[in-house]
Amino acid sequence: MDNFLDKHRSRVVYFQEKYRKRGKNNHKAEIPDQLFSKCPFCQELIYTKTLIEQAFVCPECGKYYPMSARDRIDQLTDSDSFEEIDRTLTSVNPLDFPGYNEKLVQAQEETGEREAFIGGWAKIDNIPLCVGVMDSHFLMGSMGSAIGEKIARLMELSIKRKSPLLIVSSSGGARMQEGILSLMQMAKTVALLTKHNESGLLFISLLTHPTTGGVSASFAMLGDIILAEKGALIGFAGKRVIQQTIKEDLPDGFQTAEFLMDHGMIDMVIDRKNASAVISQLLKFHEQRKNHVSN
Repeated sequence: MDNFLDKHRSRVVYFQEKYRKRGKNNHKAEIPDQLFSKCPFCQELIYTKTLIEQAFVCPECGKYYPMSARDRIDQLTDSDSFEEIDRTLTSVNPLDFPGYNEKLVQAQEETGEREAFIGGWAKIDNIPLCVGVMDSHFLMGSMGSAIGEKIARLMELSIKRKSPLLIVSSSGGARMQEGILSLMQMAKTVALLTKHNESGLLFISLLTHPTTGGVSASFAMLGDIILAEKGALIGFAGKRVIQQTIKEDLPDGFQTAEFLMDHGMIDMVIDRKNASAVISQLLKFHEQRKNHVSN
């Protein structure tokens, strides 16, 4: 147990501190030595090891917690198969936006990451592919210039190695502190994705809570296969903004993964704990189809 907690301690402590204030009536959870976590949704006390083994899904109420990018990679890919690229690539402050440098430093200190996106080479069920994961813990996973560049380089690596590509999105959209430079990443990632598609390669897009703004309006919704976690918020503008713009009420569940599935916007809503198995099946099917066509 001690070794298990030592491996995950930084993530568990960050996770607990982030959610302490989200309980009913701001009740503060008492967590002895990180052994237990209090669910902010149902208020049940959960054994931390169980929570991690359940892929950060509450075993009592079934609610999904946000996952760090590295936890997500550990969950989806084969053990010790992930090789990160461009780890040191990070944002600067091109517009001298007030307070942006301090926010970057704070996010880096809190998460232990240089940016809100981690990409690299990995295997799922022994099938090699390029994997990229956004991290909503880092400035809400917002996409700035550095993230756009990291995603573009990952797509280029996928093309070079003629491998499938998986990107897991979790983002509030474009990073406002970088202005038009942030918005340019939408066009940049779509351009590289077009090149990826013309190379005949598979792109699987997994949407998690939340996937909004410039990310949903660019590469995230352009997967050959688009998967989404149960209950994930997916959309461009917020519900209130849309209602005020069109002067109409919107239906319940608008912008949830299930709603988009019912209206043909995504291909499948999946359970987080089965995500790796589902992606493995898709990769194997793609390999079989590719071999059949080549023969």
